Parts: sequence; structure tokens; C-alpha cells
Amino acid sequence: GEKMGHTISPTEPAEEPGVATAEQGVVLLDGPDGVAIAMTPGAAQETGRRLIVAAAEASSQHPSAAHPS
Repeated sequence: GEKMGHTISPTEPAEEPGVATAEQGVVLLDGPDGVAIAMTPGAAQETGRRLIVAAAEASSQHPSAAHPS
């Protein structure tokens, strides 16, 4: 059967937030490890909403390794 939950990449999650800037009507998001994404304003707004929802969900989760049941 499939394992529960998502597989986490071997790299550590970034602790520094990405930097978002607006240029010529396009939103540019510069993330960790040289990741850069260009989005329309609408896509950037929806991405922001989804990030906030996911961040709230992740902060309420407890890794099983840290909290054995």
C-alpha cells in the first residue's frame, strides 16, 4: 500500500522567506536556492492565499519523529 502523507525532499526546508517584487505588471518571486518565478498579479494573489492556508496547516502538524504516539 501507499505510505500516508507527503514525501519530503531530502533538502532542508528554507527558513528565509522569498522576496516578491513587481516589475512591469508582473510579480517576481525570488525564493531560496536561486528559484525565481514570474506570475501575473492574479496568480500571485491566489498563490499567496494558498501559501497562507498551507502554512497554517503545516504549523498545526506535528512530525511523527518529534512526537511519537
